[in-house]
Amino acid sequence: MNNKNIPLTDRLIFALDVPSADDAKAWVERLESKISFYKVGLQLFLAGGFPMVEWITKRGHKVMLDLKFFDVPATVKLAVQQLNDRGVTFATVHGNDAIIEAAIEGRRDIKILGVTVLTSFCEDDLRQMGLTGSIEELVYYRAKKALELGCDGIVSSGLEAGRLRGQLGNNFLVVTPGIRPGINREIEQDDQKRITTARQAIQSGADYVVVGRPIKRAADPLQVVEDLQREIATGLDTSDS
Repeated sequence: MNNKNIPLTDRLIFALDVPSADDAKAWVERLESKISFYKVGLQLFLAGGFPMVEWITKRGHKVMLDLKFFDVPATVKLAVQQLNDRGVTFATVHGNDAIIEAAIEGRRDIKILGVTVLTSFCEDDLRQMGLTGSIEELVYYRAKKALELGCDGIVSSGLEAGRLRGQLGNNFLVVTPGIRPGINREIEQDDQKRITTARQAIQSGADYVVVGRPIKRAADPLQVVEDLQREIATGLDTSDS
């Protein structure tokens, strides 16, 4: 179902949510024998900027630049244009039709991912915003709209990936954060509310999973990476059978 000939070392994206470029480089050097795809978010980009992105890509790795562009369309278009020819593989946008269209107009050599609903959100959060529907419905609506507008894929929790694949098809990418190890490990409480295991996400239709804290906080990060990649492989085998 989701076998797009993506190498196992790419399917696990490590979230470089660290405060400095030096910290990020240390993690890349520690994990690059197993992982070749890294997420650079707001914290690290503000600390290291494009030199950090260039350092990662020059080592032969891929970068998901997770800045969740949300601004007036003209500004978003100009911002996305700054990413072209810098080796960025994925960039994220979080907004209405005009914002998404602007991001797509500005891109040239990168893939645009539409963010649906943050994995830190639950139903109570939607009620506080005055929304009456379910998270699943909102994710589906936003994913459908993002794809119609030309996004290459979407960012969604693993809980919604199955419906997206079942109703929207396989001709787009699903990147799933909110991943927690499922092999004999207790799930730590944090700000992620809609979580799944890597196996569950891949089995449901995700192409990539984004993992940060479970690896960073582990006594043996490389062992956790290996366990997660085994989960991904099992999920692929199950989804393709």
